[in-house]
Amino acid sequence: MRVEVFLYILVMAVVTYLIRMLPLTLIRRKITNRTLRSFLYYVPYATLSAMTFPAILTATGSAISAALGFAAALILAFRGKSLLTVAIIASATVLVCELILPYLPL
Repeated sequence: MRVEVFLYILVMAVVTYLIRMLPLTLIRRKITNRTLRSFLYYVPYATLSAMTFPAILTATGSAISAALGFAAALILAFRGKSLLTVAIIASATVLVCELILPYLPL
């Protein structure tokens, strides 16, 4: 392998480590600012959504089946269904759409 690849990996490892280490070392006391605490509370959810949403739209054969599967997942999630139920029904929705779409005149 080329040396540049190892250098890139090293830089990514250092940056990832610093992102996780700096808040632990710089912030020693409890955060009392209500706005900042509220912001930090939603960071994991926003990050997970930002990573997952593009993958949802590109994981299937067409954007239509992806959007319908995503809509089914949203509806079930807002109704309080379990994660397993949401995943199975969303996947089944995508499967049915992928089987039906070739026969529709679009």
